[in-house]
Amino acid sequence: QLQLVESGGGLVQPGGSLRLSCAASGFTLDRYVVSWWRQAPGKEREGVAVINDGIRTKYSDAVKGRFTVSRDSAKNTVYLQMDALKPEDTAVYYCNAQRGTENYWGQGTQVTVSS
Repeated sequence: QLQLVESGGGLVQPGGSLRLSCAASGFTLDRYVVSWWRQAPGKEREGVAVINDGIRTKYSDAVKGRFTVSRDSAKNTVYLQMDALKPEDTAVYYCNAQRGTENYWGQGTQVTVSS
């Protein structure tokens, strides 16, 4: 079964950190462009970070300098390290893997930044 599973969300205070994981099963994640998206209540889903099938990365202006996306090929997983979190980072975070016409989404993980 081909699927992506996110994990690592939770409740964190402003200024804190979380690391989200996006683990793939049934396919090799290294061969895909992987992106992280988020959706806050009442807002559209927005892209926050992407890592291509090499090591190039790109970030939205809202998270640049605070979030880092990386791969662990041995674990078939992509991570999103989130530092200096702000209340406006509160959202459900999703990962997406794309290659040609193949497109997979995870189920999402909730991140809440609040004191």
